[in-house]
Amino acid sequence: MALLQILEYPDPRLKKAAQPVTEFGPRVRQLVADMAETMYEAPGIGLAATQVDVHQRIIVIDVSETKDQLQAFINPEILWASEETALCEEGCLSVPGIYDEVRRPAQVKVRAQDVDGRVFELDCSGLLAVCIQHEITTYRQGVRRDPSALKQDRIRTKMRKRRAATRRARAGTSGGRARRGPSRPRRRSALTPAVRSRRAEAARVFAYSAAIATRTRV
Repeated sequence: MALLQILEYPDPRLKKAAQPVTEFGPRVRQLVADMAETMYEAPGIGLAATQVDVHQRIIVIDVSETKDQLQAFINPEILWASEETALCEEGCLSVPGIYDEVRRPAQVKVRAQDVDGRVFELDCSGLLAVCIQHEITTYRQGVRRDPSALKQDRIRTKMRKRRAATRRARAGTSGGRARRGPSRPRRRSALTPAVRSRRAEAARVFAYSAAIATRTRV
């Protein structure tokens, strides 16, 4: 298995719509394994192939607390969606640090194929329903964030800060500018956004569960 690069907004490749998978075999199984490893490392609970620059309809999800219940959905489609809706705060690994409240059907029925091409159907509710709808939107439409001008500015500012932190971390480990002191303190400072990101991800999972439990509205 290998870690894949997760594209980040506003990379234009995120706007590409994914195509159906028509051939199954070792390549698909390897891609699913690599996507799963990438998702767990991020860390996240769902990832669409579009986010790793593979524009095919492939999704991996694991909403379990123990992170040992991986589910792969290939060519998924929603067959049925409930009239009841849930309001949840959602984030995206391709737009780190940004969360929006999104109202979606609380339950859906999905048809998809597994890594060997076998067709299956699954009734989804709770966090799984939220996640599968989020990822299907990603591969169908790409990551097309069209928020208000204020939110667009927030996204760009946060992304610039993350890139700057990454550059500082690289400079710190490769010698950098001596006047800023030894590399070890710089490295700890540069990793701070990563630590915050992991904590935010844990908070997002909690927020999902809390929203489904207490903020469901019809």
